[in-house]
Amino acid sequence: MPREDRRSSGVGGLDQAMEGGYPLGTTIVVIGSPLTGIEHITRQFWRVDNEPGTYLMMDAEIEEGMIDARGIDPSAFVPLYKGDRLVVDSLSSVILKFGIEKALDCMIAAEKEVAARNANIMFTVYPELHSGVEEFQVLRRADVVIELKEVIFMNEIERQLAVHKAHKMAVPKRLIPFNITEKGIELSTTSRVV
Repeated sequence: MPREDRRSSGVGGLDQAMEGGYPLGTTIVVIGSPLTGIEHITRQFWRVDNEPGTYLMMDAEIEEGMIDARGIDPSAFVPLYKGDRLVVDSLSSVILKFGIEKALDCMIAAEKEVAARNANIMFTVYPELHSGVEEFQVLRRADVVIELKEVIFMNEIERQLAVHKAHKMAVPKRLIPFNITEKGIELSTTSRVV
């Protein structure tokens, strides 16, 4: 059931796990390698019900509706933010190209913008590219932290989603299995029994 103080994640099952979706006005950090489906979770969030939003792409091919942000200084991002569903893909590229201070300034400016109008912004971060201190600083700034993992069991790949941090709400106590389908990420309704 949708809640007025939440915005849908666009991922089947994640809204339920997040008590209706992401709290309005929050900054979301999604951590995962390019093999975990991180691009699916961002696009699903961005494209929910054709609500207006902004997708700043710094890492990959620019799709229809995205903004090519490869040559844009992160201090110039705020005027580009249109709509309530904002994505910066990736904060890792901002850190690597401009440094951690510019990345944190980018997050602070985004926090103010989304809080002022009850929007949401999602930043992607790729693991093992940054120092532990840099990752710590990014995670401290975020209101919601989601990690996508890939685990190999014998000849089977299992993908798992963990909600590590969630602003003013309970955090799910378990890893949530998910699948990547032609429609994107779908949370599994079953768990592995060992």
